[in-house]
Amino acid sequence: MGDAVNPYPFRCVLSFGPLIRSLRSSFQENRGSDDFGEPRLDRILEEAPELAEPIEDLSLLKRRGPWVERLMALAFPPSYWEKELLAAVVPYVMRPVLVSPVFRALFLNSDGAFAGRPNLSDSDFARGRAIRAYLLILEKLYGITRGIGFPLVYVVTDPETGLERHFKMNLDFRFVEVLRTDGGEETPDPGDREYLLANLGEPELLRQRFPPEAYTLQGFTMYQAVDVTETEVLSALERTLVDRESVVSRNGFMELQGRLRTLFRRPDLLAGLAAIQDDQVLLLTTGSEMKRRCIFRDSHHIPIHEFKGTPYERAVTEGKVIHFPDVLSEPWPDHMMQDIRDRGVRSLIVAPLFFKGECIGTLDLATLEPGGLGAMETLIAEQIQPIFAMAIRRSLDDLQTRVEGVIKQECTAIHPSVEWRFRRAALRAIERAGEEGIPEMEPIVFSNVHPFYATSDIRGSTDVRNEAVQNDLAEHLDLALDVIRKAFGERPLLIFREMEGRVRDMRDRIESHMDGGDEITILAFLQGEVAPVFEHLSGFSPDVARAIEACVNAVDAKVGTVYRLRKAFEESVTRLNDRLAAFLDREEEDAQAMFPHYFERHRTDGVDYVIYMGESLAEGRVFHDLYLKNMHLWQLRVACGMAWQTERLKASLKVPLDTAHIILVQHAPLSIRFRYDEKRFDVDGAYDVRHEILKSRIDKAVIKGTGERLTQPGRVAVVYSHPDEARDMRRHIHFLSEEGFLTGTIEDLELGDLPGVQGLKALRVAVDLASPALAEAAGKGLDWGG
Repeated sequence: MGDAVNPYPFRCVLSFGPLIRSLRSSFQENRGSDDFGEPRLDRILEEAPELAEPIEDLSLLKRRGPWVERLMALAFPPSYWEKELLAAVVPYVMRPVLVSPVFRALFLNSDGAFAGRPNLSDSDFARGRAIRAYLLILEKLYGITRGIGFPLVYVVTDPETGLERHFKMNLDFRFVEVLRTDGGEETPDPGDREYLLANLGEPELLRQRFPPEAYTLQGFTMYQAVDVTETEVLSALERTLVDRESVVSRNGFMELQGRLRTLFRRPDLLAGLAAIQDDQVLLLTTGSEMKRRCIFRDSHHIPIHEFKGTPYERAVTEGKVIHFPDVLSEPWPDHMMQDIRDRGVRSLIVAPLFFKGECIGTLDLATLEPGGLGAMETLIAEQIQPIFAMAIRRSLDDLQTRVEGVIKQECTAIHPSVEWRFRRAALRAIERAGEEGIPEMEPIVFSNVHPFYATSDIRGSTDVRNEAVQNDLAEHLDLALDVIRKAFGERPLLIFREMEGRVRDMRDRIESHMDGGDEITILAFLQGEVAPVFEHLSGFSPDVARAIEACVNAVDAKVGTVYRLRKAFEESVTRLNDRLAAFLDREEEDAQAMFPHYFERHRTDGVDYVIYMGESLAEGRVFHDLYLKNMHLWQLRVACGMAWQTERLKASLKVPLDTAHIILVQHAPLSIRFRYDEKRFDVDGAYDVRHEILKSRIDKAVIKGTGERLTQPGRVAVVYSHPDEARDMRRHIHFLSEEGFLTGTIEDLELGDLPGVQGLKALRVAVDLASPALAEAAGKGLDWGG
C-alpha cells in the first residue's frame, strides 16, 4: 500500500541525518567508552558523503549498500539484524531501505515490496497511517507523545509450512523528523496544539488545518515484527465459533480446520467434532455434506455404545484431554480400526467437551504420522476446549429448538406483544402469493429497542448438587460394602476381599475429591459387578439377605443408585424455581400494562429474564424515556421481591437455598431480529453481540483485586459500563431505600475482567428482608403504574 492509495500526501524523504546526529550525540556522551565509534562514522561519511544528505533517489541505496549497512551497524549490532525481524523503511510510505534476512523471507516479495496483508481494510489502513503522521507532528513539533489505539498486524504465508502467520508490527519513529515545508513557523501556536489533541481521531478535519503538503517526514522508520499468531488465531476461533453455522456447514468447518492448522502449525492437521445427543454420537466431519445447517441432519449418526472401550470413551471418562502418540497401538473396534487405516491417521488428541459438568461432545485432532502431536499440542487443545464446547452447546440448543418446532408442526408461540408484526408480515406474504404458493416471509427486525436483563441465581447450586451426588454415592457404596462383608463372613471367598478393597478405594477417593468421571465409574462397578451377584448371595444366610434388601430398597430404580440427597436438592430447586417464576410472571403482567414489551423467562438453577422495550415493538404507542426509567425501577423492586420470596420459602425446603440477584443495565438501544430458522429473536449486528456476551458471563463476575464474587445472598448487584447508567440506578436505589425495600450503604465496585469483557462496574446493596413494606408488596402484588 503505497502512494497510489494514499489520500494524505505528506512528503516523505529518506534520510540518515537523524541517525547520524543521534550517533554523534551518543559518542559525545560516552566519550572514552567507545573511542572508535566516531572515527568509523567519519570514514563512512568521507567515503559516502551522500548518506549525510536527504536521499530522493533510492537507487543510491544499491550503489552505496555496503556503506549503508556499516552505518546502520553503528546503531544496531549485526547480530541483531541476523536474528530479529527488522526493517528500516522510508517513513510513512513503507518503502524498504534495509531489512534483516528473516524479515525479507517473510514479508517481502521478489520485487522488494511488502507481501501479506494488514489486519485492516484499505480505508482503515490509510486512515491509520494519516493518524500516525499527525501523531508524529504532535510529538516532534510539540513534544507531546500519544499512542495509537489499534495495533498493526500483518498476515503472511510461512514459506516452510504454507500456513498463515500473524505478526504485530512495532514501529520506532526515533529517526524521523518533521519539517515545515510551507514556510510556516517551526513551532505552531498553542491553539494548533489543542486542535490536534482534540481531533486526533479525525484526520479529515486535521487535514483542513494542517495540510499534508505543508510537512515533510524525513528520516526512516524501524519496523520490528513480533509473532502473535497464537493470540490472533485464538481470537479468530472465538469469533468464528460465535457464528451458529461454523460447525454445521462445510465451508464453516473447513475454515475452522484451517485456523486450527495455523494454531498448531501443522498443515496436515485433521479436525473432527462430535456431539452427544441422547444415545447417539453425531459426527461433524469434513466428509459430511452439511447442506441443511442442522447438527442432526448434517452429521453421521453412530450409536454411543459403539465407542465403548475406545480412546474416546477413555477421554470422556477421565474428563481430560488425552494424547495418543500412535493410534494403531490403541484398542479399537474392528469397524473403527478399518476406518482409521483407510484415513491414514496415526497421532491423535481427543478433547472431551463439557457443559455444566456434562460431556456433550468431543474435539479430535489428528496427523498422518506417529508422534506428530505431543505434549505442547495437548496444552493448546486444553486452551480451546471451552470455546468448542460452547459451539457444540449452541448447536445442540438449535437442534432442540428444531425438535420442538417439529412437535409443534413447525409452529411456535409468538409473544403477544409482537403478534401484530407477524400478522402484518403474513398478510404481505399472502398478497405476494402466486402459483408457487406463499413466498418466504419478510425479515422482522425491531430497531432502537432497549434491553433489560436480570437473573436471580441459586447461590452455590453446583457445589450443593455435587455434594449431594457425592454423599448418595457414598451411601450406596456403604450398603454394598455391608453386603460384601456379610457374604465373606458366611463364605470367606478371596474375591470378596478384592471387591471390598475396590469399594473402600472408591469410597476414599470420592470422600477426598470427586472427579467428573467418578460417578460413571462407580455406577458401572456397582451395577455391573456387585448387583448381578445379589440373587446368588441372598441364599448365603438371612443376614446377607437382609443386607441385600436394605441396599436394593435404598437404590432408586430410575437412576440406578441412591437418590436421597440429590432428590431433596432437586426438589428444593424445583420448589424455589416455581415460586420465583410464579412471582416474576405475576409482576410481569403488571409491567406489560405500563408499556407493552417483549419478555422471555428462563429457568435453570434460578430464574432469569430478558425484556426488549421500544416504540418499534409497540404498535401505535409512543415511547418515552420515562418508561425506560420506570422499567429499571421495576427491575430493582422485582429483585427485592425475589429475595424476599427466597427467604420466606427457605425454611420449608429440604435443602435450604439462597439466591443472589444481578441486574444488567445498558442504556444504549440495539436491534433485534426474528430468526426464522431458530424461531426466536436475537440481537442484530456485531456491536449488539456484546450485550449477549455480558448476559452469559456476569454471573461469574468478581470484584477486582479481591476475588470476591459479585453475587451475594440477599443482595442486589447492578452491573453497568457507563457513569450515566450508574447515576440513574443510584437514584432508584435511594428511592427504594426510603420505601423500606433496600438497606445499608451502596457499594461502588470495580469488576475484574471477564473473557471478552473489560471495564465493568457495579453497585451492590442489601435487601431489607425484615421490612414490613417489602413483605406487603411481595406478598400481595404491586401497583407499578400504567
